[in-house]
Order: sequence, then C-alpha cells, then structure tokens
Amino acid sequence: MSAPNHYENFPVGSIVLPRRLRRPIHAVYAFARYADDLADEGDATPEERKSSLHFLARELDKIGAEQTPETALMQRLQAEAVAPFSLPLQPFYDLLSAFEQDTHKTRYQHFGELVDYSRRSANPIGRIILYLYGQTDPQSVGQSDGICTALQLINFWQDVAVDWQKNRVYLPQDDMAKFGVTEDDLAAGCMTPALRKLLAYECGRARKMLYAGAPLGKRLKGRLGFELRLIILGGDRILQKLAENQYDVFQKRPVLVWKDYWLMLKRAWQKK
Repeated sequence: MSAPNHYENFPVGSIVLPRRLRRPIHAVYAFARYADDLADEGDATPEERKSSLHFLARELDKIGAEQTPETALMQRLQAEAVAPFSLPLQPFYDLLSAFEQDTHKTRYQHFGELVDYSRRSANPIGRIILYLYGQTDPQSVGQSDGICTALQLINFWQDVAVDWQKNRVYLPQDDMAKFGVTEDDLAAGCMTPALRKLLAYECGRARKMLYAGAPLGKRLKGRLGFELRLIILGGDRILQKLAENQYDVFQKRPVLVWKDYWLMLKRAWQKK
C-alpha cells in the first residue's frame, strides 16, 4: 500500500502487525515484490517479462482450482495466505495485469488512465489486507482504494526524475500540455515554473484522495487502524516535503527519516 516501488508503503514486518497475520502478509508481499521485479528489473525482453507474468497467472489458476502450484513462492502464498483466509484471487490477477502493463506502457494520456493503473497496481494490496483482517464492508473497501490510489500517485510524483531515467512518464500528457510542460523539460532535469505548477497541482489531487479515505484509519480498531494512520501520515509527509522543496524532484528525492517516523508515531497514537 511504492527507483519506483509499488510497495514502499506496504506494512511488511511492522511491529504493530498482529503476529497471526505476519506470515500471510509476508507471503503476499513476496508474491507482489517478485512479480513487480519480473516487470521492472534485469535485462529480460518485454516478451520474456510477459511470459513470466503469464506463468504466475497460471499458478494462480491452479490455486483457484485447489491444485498445488509448481513453485515454492506460489505454494507459500496458497498455504499461508489464500487457503487459511479464503482470500479472493482477483486482487492477485489485478496486480499481474498492472505489472504486465509496465512492460509496454510508458506514457499516460490522462489522469483516468493513472487511476485505472492504480486500481490494479495499488488498490489490491489494501483490499487483501482488509480481507486478512475480515474488514470487507463496501465503505472500508472504497476508502482503502482511495488511500492506495493516492499513495501510488504520491510515489509517482516523488519519482518523476527516477522514472524519466527509465523512459517512463506518469505525469498525464494532457496535464503537461495544459501547463505547458514538455518532455524536453524532464530531460533537462531543471525545474521550470510550469513544471513546478504542474507538480503542485498533481500533489493537490493526491492529497485530496488521501484524506478522503483517511476516516478509515480512525474507524478501524486496534493495530490495523494504527498501521493505516501511520501510512496516511507517511504519504502526507512526502507531499509536505515535496512542497517544502518547491517540487524540485531533480535535486532531491523526498524520503522519510527517523524524525519523520517519530512525529508520525506520535500523531497516529493521538488520533486513535
């Protein structure tokens, strides 16, 4: 719940996670991280990447048919997460769909395309976590989707410079045209007034989505609510750092440091 990393906000190994959920969450994370790496890392061709992702989809098919998958990774996912918690498989297929898209799509025409990508690349993680906790009412799922989409967008905006080096531009093409930003500006690695205004606009969109879902962090009880409040505060802190740096993503990529985590812990506890 993400170099661009879809899972920077995934609560892996968090000390606040209930012990009974650590193994299933780790199994889910291992699947997501491995599949994401298939799409992004190494020297494989796009076709080879797609083939590897299609193999994982067939492994999911076996789990759905209550058969044993071939690989240890998928056997672990089946035994530690899917079977004991009756997890639906659609979120896992959605993740694979997003990762396959990464193998060939490097530009996004409008904001709606980014939201659709986030629906498959980020929202499934939140939904899986809610299923593990048994919190699957429509309101919770909807607010979780909003938070996860916002976190994905925040990851895009903090990584504009990094993504450019990989020939990826997540800034919507129509918004770039509207604000007068070109890819030559990104290639130059120098902040222009137009690019600064565009990033401020996109960050404002992400913040609205983040806080539209934020009530879920207060409504959920116990460790899940606390964990979610931390995640929301972390996303907001990245947005603050972007603003403090006047959105100059070329000079300094915003990251969280121990002082940020200490403040986030205090605020998350106070908001319980």
